[in-house]
Amino acid sequence: MVTIHQSYMVVECNRSYIDLLFFHDPEKCLEGIIQLKNSVIGSNNQKATVIRMGLVPRLLQILREESHPQLLCETAVILNSLAKGTEENVKALLDAGVLPVLMQGLVHQDQRYVEACLCCLRTLFRSELVPVECMYEEPWAVRHLLLMATQTHATNQECIATILMAVCKTPDHQNYLCAHGAVPALTALLCSPAYKVQLPTLRCLTHMCYQNPKVSQALATSSYGGRTLPDVLVTLMARDKPTEMQLAAAKCMTFLSRAGAVHSEDPRIVFKVLPTLVRMCKKERTPEERAHGAETLAYLAEVDTELQRIASISDHLIPTLAELLKYQPPSAVVLYKGPVPAITMKKLEQEVKVMQELRQAAFKAFAALGANDEDIRKKIIETDSLMEHVVSSLSDTNPRVRLAAVRCLHSLSRSVQQLRTTFQDHAVWRPLMRLLHNAPDDILLVASSTLCNLLLEFSPSKEPILECGAVELLCGLT
Repeated sequence: MVTIHQSYMVVECNRSYIDLLFFHDPEKCLEGIIQLKNSVIGSNNQKATVIRMGLVPRLLQILREESHPQLLCETAVILNSLAKGTEENVKALLDAGVLPVLMQGLVHQDQRYVEACLCCLRTLFRSELVPVECMYEEPWAVRHLLLMATQTHATNQECIATILMAVCKTPDHQNYLCAHGAVPALTALLCSPAYKVQLPTLRCLTHMCYQNPKVSQALATSSYGGRTLPDVLVTLMARDKPTEMQLAAAKCMTFLSRAGAVHSEDPRIVFKVLPTLVRMCKKERTPEERAHGAETLAYLAEVDTELQRIASISDHLIPTLAELLKYQPPSAVVLYKGPVPAITMKKLEQEVKVMQELRQAAFKAFAALGANDEDIRKKIIETDSLMEHVVSSLSDTNPRVRLAAVRCLHSLSRSVQQLRTTFQDHAVWRPLMRLLHNAPDDILLVASSTLCNLLLEFSPSKEPILECGAVELLCGLT
């Protein structure tokens, strides 16, 4: 293994090319830049050492002051490589003032340099550390990106779509992008023959329309090449498309529907989006895809009784969702075999996170399906081990899993019959009351409402709950 000290020595041994970076002769400087580029690409240790040596300000100075096209391009490539390292690298670049320099590079005459700046910005904007507001502080920036998107090649289009997706975080951002021409530009990009352009474009459109009726309406009526955006999305859900694309297209249509731009009774929702999301929950999909599909399905059906009914009888959905609750991290077996290597522990941590996402998604889907119909609730509750999973998840270490579990319980507690039988059999009120102690407000809201359902006159749980201090507990929440 190469130590930090060794990587520092590698750079020090090549001090001659470091010196070249400070030559005023562009050709000499370029020679040093190319050697520096070759040293940092593919080596996180080298990237970190270069940053510690304080070379970033010089690299930015080159971009600000030099005009040699190849020198500019190679320098931007180095910055992109540094940004692909750790989050500490990204922070160092931001602190040095990399963003305004790269954004100014977008209006340069040399197209190779423009592409290098776009690629570096794309890498930076993938980090949560980058302040997205910088893209809106320059009045020309968004408009220029959208103009470039219609006049350039696939690599630049991919970068532009990724950047716009990353900077679309709030309703104000959604409205700003819409007002500055993002809808027609992105609709055109979605019809690109290049998959690498279509996918980030899909995700950007999804960010734009989330819970925004005005933007969603503009997107639903947008068209390109004689096809409306919803019709294009339907074609991207075809079974021969990559799973990632099918899921992204279904999610975008889901958000359009929930925002009121596409009616829930629209055949494209009933016969394409819903079946696609049900299919995404199947065991042949990856765990991540199954979690994503179930959560999106929950959001689609959450407020529509007919979609809940159709989903509940679609392709064994309820037992399929129950299978999500049984997922166990494959790497967990190593815990019983002695000391665990750090790399295995990291993999296990990621698998546990996926397990929690699966449980959360399944509970959300069950809560949505059982929101209104007694027969559906009965099917859910009678699913093998379902109530055991709900009860155990009320004490999960992940607050999002606890919240999803209590929401599922709240949805199921609307059943008069189940309050008299299953809920009593599992004594769900005990973990529910424990949950009310020191829980976050969102959990308290749903848990207290569920407890009130269990206190209804006909509920067998009423007396034991009251005896355990439910009234005092609820009064303490007011």
